[in-house]
Amino acid sequence: METLDEQELLSVHAHSHSHGGHHDHAPSGYGTAFAIGITLNVGYIVVEAVFGWMVGSLALLADAGHNLSDVVGLLLAWGGAWLSSLKPTRRYTYGWRSSSIYSALINGMILMVAVGGIVWEAIRRFGEPQPVSGSTVMWVAGVGVVINTATALMFVSGRKEDVNLRGAFLHMAADAAVSLGVVLAGLGIMLTGHAWIDPVISLVVAGVILWSTWGLLRESLDLALQAVPAGIDPEEVEAYLADLPGVAEVHDLHIWAMSTTETALTVHLVKPQLEDEDRFLQHVADALREQFRIHHVTIQVERSNDGEPCRQSLPGTV
Repeated sequence: METLDEQELLSVHAHSHSHGGHHDHAPSGYGTAFAIGITLNVGYIVVEAVFGWMVGSLALLADAGHNLSDVVGLLLAWGGAWLSSLKPTRRYTYGWRSSSIYSALINGMILMVAVGGIVWEAIRRFGEPQPVSGSTVMWVAGVGVVINTATALMFVSGRKEDVNLRGAFLHMAADAAVSLGVVLAGLGIMLTGHAWIDPVISLVVAGVILWSTWGLLRESLDLALQAVPAGIDPEEVEAYLADLPGVAEVHDLHIWAMSTTETALTVHLVKPQLEDEDRFLQHVADALREQFRIHHVTIQVERSNDGEPCRQSLPGTV
């Protein structure tokens, strides 16, 4: 038969889980937005390819190929959002939630490659100026501005809360900027005859894309490396936990992103008196969700660190 001390030890070191409310997934309506955006862009690629072949414009044919990357980007973001909604299994105990993080990371990398391509082509055109095709190219590029802007606007409301949706938004906004650059460059050259306007505007567009994409790439890389998500101050979280009634010590605190919309936390709390533990844990979980938007909370309560300390309380341990 177990002694009282052994029973107390088991109850003290049992992991306590509390899920306060539902997780904040990306709104389901974005599935429709992805479908519409992909359909519009595939249609635009066909238009570009047809008109590029008809007027003999290599620029339009090349841009049609570039727009395929936008469709790939949308498919990645859509696939990441769908995979992250799959239910957990015995092997994938968190489900596929992190898929949305990796799709955002890949989208950011694709955008950086696109920036490199634009810069390379702009530099080449400084040395080898090329005449910009006629008004047909400008009109087709203008259609691209409308389509890509409309697609980007479908994701504008979710871009601040979901890095994956931000990747889709930036992909389409960047392509709208490229198409607008083609229109402005063509108009400027038609009015002035200066061929250098084309590569200059291309470099400006590349700079704008780089500036907007860098934050996406950095944040998605941080999430992939299980860093504390942006907008959550780990010191504030630790201070809140340390100030809880009866808590003598906080250690082994970990905060990371399960997906682009969900955050998890695990922590050890040293609490000598275990009075109404269930209510205490529920209160902490609710507060972490409301104050810090941390949805999945796992707390291990310990009686004390007297004698042999918890291994995770030692400096430098994980």
